[in-house]
This record gives sequence, C-alpha cells and structure tokens, in this order.
Amino acid sequence: MVVALFRHGITEENKRKTYLGWNDSPLCPESKNISTSNSYNLYFSSDLPRCITTATILFPNEDLNLLSHLREMNFGKWEGKTYEELKDLPLYKRWLSDPKTYSPPEGESFVEFTTRVSIGWDKITEAILSQNIQRCAIVTHGGVIRYLLSEFTPQHNDFWSWQVPHHQGYELVFEKEALRRRDTCTLLREVPLTAKELG
Repeated sequence: MVVALFRHGITEENKRKTYLGWNDSPLCPESKNISTSNSYNLYFSSDLPRCITTATILFPNEDLNLLSHLREMNFGKWEGKTYEELKDLPLYKRWLSDPKTYSPPEGESFVEFTTRVSIGWDKITEAILSQNIQRCAIVTHGGVIRYLLSEFTPQHNDFWSWQVPHHQGYELVFEKEALRRRDTCTLLREVPLTAKELG
C-alpha cells in the first residue's frame, strides 16, 4: 500500500520566509504549473486553501477529503513574521533552541501539533484499510510531512533532519499489516513534480 505525501506549492509568504501556519497565502505563479504522472485511488488534503489549490492542480477532477488535522503548526502571534522580526524576542530564542519545551504565544506546542497530526493519520489509514485502497495521496504542509517521515520511515531521522522541498513528494510503501500496526514503511521514494507542458 502506497501513501504519498505532497507539500503545497510555494506561496508568496513562503518566498518572504515568514512563519505560515494557519494563516494562508496565495500560491506563486510557478506553483500553478506543476504536475505529476502518478495517480492514486484516494485523496486527502489539509483544509487550508494553499493545499486545496495545490491538490486540484495536481489531481484535477478528483474528490478531496479535507482534514483540519493536516494543517501546519499554528504559530500564533508569530504568524506572518520573519526570523529578522522575531530574533530579539527572548521566548523566540528559547523556542528555537528547544521547540519541544516552548511554544509560540497563542500557538500550538510541539506535542499539540504532533498529537493532532497523529489523529489525522489514524483517520487516513482507517479509510485506506477499510476501503482496501492501494494508493493514497495526501497534500499537506512541510511540518506535517516532516513529522510523518520521522514517525513512519525506517531511516529514523528526527523531525528537523528531513528536508521537505516544495514541488517534490514522497511515497511511503507499506505492508498492509505494518500500516494497521502504525509500523514503519518498507520503502521510501521521492516523487519529483514537473512543470506542465504548455500548449
């Protein structure tokens, strides 16, 4: 069974290098011209517009199952701010050095974020197993993908070790029983996205 993870296309706020969690930002023009030759039987997306838009570009005419559990971390009062704007704040410095202990003001803690994503993963795997789906795609955010890769791949890299570029996906290939047991996948492969042919 294949579960594919795709990050949303790059947005205007991503280009500015702001913290973009539950706030949203429109996709840049180059993100509206992406495609994949891979197809799936079931499709999930974060309910934030940047993911929904990316999903409809990658998988036109497919039914999307929207899950708020797949949202990026909520950065609270730091939403829309850059490193340069925050770097002198004591709490921000503490959060950067120990993000599992400290949280953005009015945002989510790391535990709250990962617990929420785990609930979403359980909902997705329940749907895959109950419908005997062979290939499922998820369009979500960089932090969500990092967490899922750190949990379900055999590499055992931690959350911060994973690079999750825009315009590239990952496919996790599971044995059915491993997926049911929340065990690791047997194979991880990259899925490059390409620019659509014009004309």
